[in-house]
Amino acid sequence: MSARELDRFQIIKKLIGRHINGTKAAGLLCLSVRQIRRLKAKVRQLGPKGLIHGNRGRDSHNKIDNDEKNKITELLRQRYHDFGPTFANEKLFENHGIKRDPKTVRQIMIGEGLWKPRTKKQASVHRAWRERRACYGEMIQFDGSYEHWFEDRNNTGEVCLLAAIDDATGRVVSLKFAEHEGVFPVFGFWQEYLVKNGKPRSIYLDKFSTYNINHKLAKENNDTLTQFERACAELRLEPIKANSPQAKGRVERLFETLQDRLIKELRLADISTAETANIYLEKTFIPQFNARFSVEPRNKTDLHQKLNQREIKQLPGIFSRHTKRTILNDFTFSFKKQWYQLTKEQPATVCKKDIVIVEERVDESIHLRLKNKYLNYKLLPVRPPKRSKSQPWIIAKTTEQINLSKAHLPPPNHPWKLSFHANTRAKQNTQVGHFKIPESRTF
Repeated sequence: MSARELDRFQIIKKLIGRHINGTKAAGLLCLSVRQIRRLKAKVRQLGPKGLIHGNRGRDSHNKIDNDEKNKITELLRQRYHDFGPTFANEKLFENHGIKRDPKTVRQIMIGEGLWKPRTKKQASVHRAWRERRACYGEMIQFDGSYEHWFEDRNNTGEVCLLAAIDDATGRVVSLKFAEHEGVFPVFGFWQEYLVKNGKPRSIYLDKFSTYNINHKLAKENNDTLTQFERACAELRLEPIKANSPQAKGRVERLFETLQDRLIKELRLADISTAETANIYLEKTFIPQFNARFSVEPRNKTDLHQKLNQREIKQLPGIFSRHTKRTILNDFTFSFKKQWYQLTKEQPATVCKKDIVIVEERVDESIHLRLKNKYLNYKLLPVRPPKRSKSQPWIIAKTTEQINLSKAHLPPPNHPWKLSFHANTRAKQNTQVGHFKIPESRTF
């Protein structure tokens, strides 16, 4: 008997002994007088056992059959040993046609040692609640998560998952596996997002180095932007930077759910590569996830702004790494240890010392832009030689080159020289014979 039943027995025994009346006993036990009469009759008939509930020790009418329980236990141990009770219950129904209450599966897992009940969380720092945005596309929360998504199958190791979730509906708009959360994977993610869904009003993200300049000195200059901030400014998107993970809790909670559910879904589907996983995410996982967890927005308006064909053509140039270069006097420029030569035909006038923008795009191609025009160029195999400011006075030559360059000097007794000297002497003698010495003049 429980302590409560023992207390009731003491009061009922005094009531039977006429030490108190029924009204007093009802007040002491917080029961009605009618209930006191029923308990008094039970005690007189069965003694103390009359206060024990009749169903105690009996099997419930809703008790699960032992054969079914053994089948569930076997499946849980073989295929769903690391699943949570709710997720395991879903998979039992989807894959095996076993429909039971999640609490029933939870009790079986606790009894088999497959699930440990969670302890109550300690009180954390108080944070103010923020209401969801009203419209779909008004704010998209974006982040990346590094995890062993494929459980090291094929030695994949940690892989980065980029995720975008709508704040108003909790709907996963896009998921994509990438090598890392750097500039080019993020640019590729958002280029595909904008083509498919259009431009959202704002993007809520953290202060990772891809999105925010974290150097103390650079923070003082408001004109210094990251490549992502520059792209958002060109697209007129508003990037909102969270000061804590809790501030963008919707996408953080999404990753907590995905690290439990998505890893197991990829295991059941026998997927171990990022390319196959991206196809599975788009066609299967995201629609099922949104059907189960998304909610209706307060306003049915979709604030995504669709792009026209001109804006879509401009996206590769916007979502590229921009670097400034100066055109040299010979119309060449260098980029990443490579030299490039501008061709003669150009869509815009190019002058020496012009500052051009080198676009390094997601597809690893290089484009050169000046005054919103893309210039024509060719890759040089070697660095162009530097021109000397003055010609050298002495040019080094080989002995053969020197011998070939010397003029032929005839000997003194050469006929040409003999005739030349004879004619010279005859001419001198003639001039001396006709020469008259002038008379002296008196001054």
